[in-house]
Amino acid sequence: MDNKVFLITGASTGIGEATARRAIEAGFNVVLAARSTDKLERLRDELGHARALAVTCDVAEWKSQKGMVEKTITHFGRIDVVFANAGFSKGSTFYGGEDKPEEWQQLVMVNVYGAAATARLTLPELVKNKGHLLITGSVAGRVTSIRNLYSATKWAVTGMAQAIRNEMVGTGVRVTLVEPGIVDTPFWDNLQKPDSAKELQPDDIARAVMFAVSQPPHVDVNDILIRPTGQLH
Repeated sequence: MDNKVFLITGASTGIGEATARRAIEAGFNVVLAARSTDKLERLRDELGHARALAVTCDVAEWKSQKGMVEKTITHFGRIDVVFANAGFSKGSTFYGGEDKPEEWQQLVMVNVYGAAATARLTLPELVKNKGHLLITGSVAGRVTSIRNLYSATKWAVTGMAQAIRNEMVGTGVRVTLVEPGIVDTPFWDNLQKPDSAKELQPDDIARAVMFAVSQPPHVDVNDILIRPTGQLH
């Protein structure tokens, strides 16, 4: 990969962690960004200090993300692929139960603002290298199968990915929206999974990410919608 650099937010667990492993396997250097310093450092130690950099980052904070980019450039000198993967849900509904204004604010700040800030801060580097931006959306950003604010944030991410791709036409930068269905990750720790649903594994999504990244420069895989077999919505 000629020392190409793959930056991943939400890298400490689940899809982000699995993608980091696949990226290392494919020959990339990787930047592991998340809020959980201990988990990041354990993963970095496993992947090797020479090729992995751990950066504690809260994507809801502009200065934190700016620092992430600056540390990446200082350490590796470039950015070639960015996976804006950080996100979460706690199932805050629009009606019934207690009000959760702080939770709503965090959902929007992480899932929408966080992804937008990652794009804004890394695209100048991606333009330099005709790189690749990937964003984690969701099946819930295409079909509203759950009735809470999380789904609305993922609809916003769907629109964001399309808008960014339109802006990047002519720059050589590729943009991919990754829309997973039900995946066996810590994302579901605070949610009730559908009883009959089977699950994808994080590595299933990581392999889809690497498929998009591995295409020749003239091939721009814009959208990957990936569900476990039999998932209804």
